[in-house]
Amino acid sequence: MIAVTGASGQLGRLVIQTLLDTVPANQIVAIVRDVSKAEDLRASGVQVRQGDYSQPETLATALQGVKKVLLVSSSEIGQRLEQHKNVVQAAKNAGVELIAYTSILHADTSPLSLAQEHIETEQLIRDSGLSFVFLRNAWYIENYFSAVGTALQTGKVFGAAGEGKFSAASRADFAVAAAAVLTGSDQGGKIYELAGDQAFTLAELAATLAELSGKPVAYVNYAETEYKDLLVSFGLPEGFAHILAQSDTGAAQGGLYDGNGQLSKLIQRPTATLRSVLQAHLATV
Repeated sequence: MIAVTGASGQLGRLVIQTLLDTVPANQIVAIVRDVSKAEDLRASGVQVRQGDYSQPETLATALQGVKKVLLVSSSEIGQRLEQHKNVVQAAKNAGVELIAYTSILHADTSPLSLAQEHIETEQLIRDSGLSFVFLRNAWYIENYFSAVGTALQTGKVFGAAGEGKFSAASRADFAVAAAAVLTGSDQGGKIYELAGDQAFTLAELAATLAELSGKPVAYVNYAETEYKDLLVSFGLPEGFAHILAQSDTGAAQGGLYDGNGQLSKLIQRPTATLRSVLQAHLATV
């Protein structure tokens, strides 16, 4: 059986939907914190099991009989390592044969502060003795959806990335890659640096929005501290605003760029473009 943690989340749900194309539903386990949020998955025949990263006893039950598991990294920054440790230990105890982990692009050399918990989790998995695959994902293009409304209202995209390039891809592309690894053979020990085929700057993001919307949109670059303060003024918690601002300056140093094409090779097609993803989103707003 193949299990996916965080299965009611955006990435986990897409991974399961992709797995259903080739794997019998009763051989897929959706591990979720709240089973009421996965009734659609249960209706499709997938086994839905309750499992909370912070409650190890639930994970032991959730992973029974599982041979491969996708550990979708926790969204609780600052608590990730301990939560991931619980999943890894439960997987080892359950006799899981392969653990795939969603890490961050070039985790071992990344200038982004977000990378630290990913590096520590990767080492934790290595030390466990489990056969592993690291899916080092670049940014999701969907990360920018929250900025679209503001950009169209103000005519500005804000950031601190300068001319830094983002090799972002759609969440669906990363999901297809994860499913390919989970259903493939001889994956143990592999590390994939997964990124979109066409990198873009935030100025190019603004230009694409302008073209698609017919409204003037320009990129405004800030220093990291100024951008953090701007995000706080928009209502973001200071800690999260700091992470976003630091991620932009990390991107300015090349931390979110990769041109090796591993993602498109893994999914056996070109990755979705910034234009196509934004166009589809604008059609819904």
